[in-house]
Amino acid sequence: MPTILFIIGWRFFFYANEGQEPIHIHCRKGDMECKYWLDRNNFALEEAYSYNMNSSDKRNVKKIIFEYFEFIEKEWDKLQKELSQ
Repeated sequence: MPTILFIIGWRFFFYANEGQEPIHIHCRKGDMECKYWLDRNNFALEEAYSYNMNSSDKRNVKKIIFEYFEFIEKEWDKLQKELSQ
């Protein structure tokens, strides 16, 4: 599970063995964890799940994801290419 970002204690990562799932990012900080689907066409996010997070935590994570949206896309594409070889 490669870490692609580590910002203000939040670790942003992918699992390499998630099959054919659409683009998404996992986030973890302490006992808080979440997963967001990225909608490339509409520059949007959808929460897949969150644990032990309040609304402020979710806002912070979303802000980071939006700030690094293109970087996350590039890292996702790179990992998918590596896995397909």
